[in-house]
Amino acid sequence: MRSLLELFRSRSSDARTSGETATVRKIVAALDAMEGERAQFIAAFAYLLSRVANADLDISAEETRTMEQVVESFGDLPEEQAILIVEIAKSQNRLFGGTEDFQVAQEFKRLATRAKRVELLHCLFAVSAADNEISSTEEVQIRQIADELGFSHREYVEVRSSYSDKRTVMRRFKGE
Repeated sequence: MRSLLELFRSRSSDARTSGETATVRKIVAALDAMEGERAQFIAAFAYLLSRVANADLDISAEETRTMEQVVESFGDLPEEQAILIVEIAKSQNRLFGGTEDFQVAQEFKRLATRAKRVELLHCLFAVSAADNEISSTEEVQIRQIADELGFSHREYVEVRSSYSDKRTVMRRFKGE
């Protein structure tokens, strides 16, 4: 299994012929400057965020901004680096989404403490709620990631309950 960091690096060599060289080289250099496991951790984290943002096959500007803020804060990174990481994660998700999803979740699970996995779950909901609503498609994706990370249904529901007012499914029941 190739690590997400290797995928980011291979993307940079592919990009040399596609005009994205400067941007991609910057992100790879930034990731290369990090300690290996930390870079893998942040790359997997950003990819999982983009997986939820792209659940409806459209990553909105609000979702992108939220992902950038979350990656910056969660990774303790400079804004420019967080922006680049998010852009690469979005691109990787669009290119490899579906085939790499489970592997990336397993990599994150291996690298993250239980507390960091719970924090990720909250971040997934925050990204999906960036446009002030969590669609059922996004919920399904978050639930799948939660399963892949080893959360029980009860643990998932506990975190999800913090976002009930944003869930479109709940709004329909309330007649909104």
